[in-house]
Amino acid sequence: MTLSLATKARFDREVAKYPTDQKQSAVMACLAIVQQEQGHVSAEAEKAIAEHLGMAPIAVHEVTTFYNMYNQQPVGRFKLNVCTNLPCQLRDGETALQHVCKKLGVEPYGSTADGVFTVQPSECLGACADAPVMLLNDRQMLSYMTAQRLDELLALLEAQPK
Repeated sequence: MTLSLATKARFDREVAKYPTDQKQSAVMACLAIVQQEQGHVSAEAEKAIAEHLGMAPIAVHEVTTFYNMYNQQPVGRFKLNVCTNLPCQLRDGETALQHVCKKLGVEPYGSTADGVFTVQPSECLGACADAPVMLLNDRQMLSYMTAQRLDELLALLEAQPK
């Protein structure tokens, strides 16, 4: 994979925020840039980032796989991460995940055939008091996701123009 000049320029703006001997510190920003541009971070993109930052490809891969905000494969237009960590589990997190999966006809980590939704279980999202919680498109935290609220959310998202 060859990075475009525009992508390299964006990477370089992030790298410039760190001392020259610590440019690897920009790895998360570079991963986010690739994901924003391509929708996910492929193994080829990880290698290109590693080359640009002067680090081992496995080191980039470790970051990609550690954080659930980086998609390693294409995902739907709406990515739904449902917290299934213990505090959410105690307040129906698994029930919320299964409800969404059943409603959309997918398994956890699956995407709908039309490419609109991807549903994933998630580790702690840091809003335990609001359980069960969900993260929409890695940006918007949604709290108290009962079956009724989940149904309302799915209807609202399905009605969004493409």
